[in-house]
Amino acid sequence: MGEEEETEKLMKKKITRRVFCSMLLALPFPAWAQQAGKIFRIGYLDNSTAAGSAGPLEVFRQELSKIGWIEGKNITIEYRFAEQKLERLPELAAELVRLKVDLIVVFGGTTPSAAKKATTTIPIVMMASTDPVAEGLIASLARPGGNVTGFANLSPELISKRLEVLKDAVPKLARVGLLRSGDAITADRLLKEVRPAALHLNLKLEEIVTQPDAKGLESAFKTAKQKQVGAIMTTPGRRFFAERKRIVELAVKYRLPAIYPDKEYVDEGGLMSYGVNTTDGYRLAAVYVDKILKGAKPAELPVQQAMRIEFIINLKATKQIGITLPYELLARANEVRK
Repeated sequence: MGEEEETEKLMKKKITRRVFCSMLLALPFPAWAQQAGKIFRIGYLDNSTAAGSAGPLEVFRQELSKIGWIEGKNITIEYRFAEQKLERLPELAAELVRLKVDLIVVFGGTTPSAAKKATTTIPIVMMASTDPVAEGLIASLARPGGNVTGFANLSPELISKRLEVLKDAVPKLARVGLLRSGDAITADRLLKEVRPAALHLNLKLEEIVTQPDAKGLESAFKTAKQKQVGAIMTTPGRRFFAERKRIVELAVKYRLPAIYPDKEYVDEGGLMSYGVNTTDGYRLAAVYVDKILKGAKPAELPVQQAMRIEFIINLKATKQIGITLPYELLARANEVRK
């Protein structure tokens, strides 16, 4: 090969490299890729307590880590807990907005509404919501249309099913105590479902409004006993969830069969749970955080609904309370713990 041919080949290689580099630079890289060094700030708003939310938060953080978002490396999380005081939520939400967080993650109850009232521009991802359409948070599940998206559970529909399961567990049951907090947004939908269900099952529903703290819960269980209820159930929500260990202990103390909305109550020794797999919501929240930080719009991310329903029974609790569950009921459970 001559010198001229060798020189020509080298020139062609240089030109090819330059053209390839130019093409790469011209590619429409997403905005997040151009901010490779940025540390995103996520706001986390919860009406519960830090201790009561430890489990869900760990699932959320683990899922974020799997995707590549690690605290202290490419994200920071600003945690705000209302400590069971709903009146604190508006100020905590406003505080996160003032911090100019890139995104806010919230739980259900009044928490999404507080965040939505604080901002209509910062993306909001719900870990759980009872009925985001009825609450005015989104336009529709398929097309939220605003700055809110995330996960919606089936709390109103499932509370009636829990009442049925409780009746099957205690065939002679005539009176049920329903523990509920003063959260009006959630309570209205739930009561519209459970009151007709109680009438249909020929059950007297004793509604006991209580503060989810040590004093309030002890008083609620005493009231339940005074009203001669044969079993007890709680409305779903972060405030009771945070006090699940105390609630389970009181149910054992007063020897009251109980059914709960989340399996975490059974993890603490509760008798039965019937509800959605709540970890789905925590994981989905992490996925949606990832999508939004990479440029997706909340308005275009459909609100996902709970798909997995779990019925779990704890036989150890039957011995503590002093009841025997029908075999037919045990056969229906997804999991029976011994």
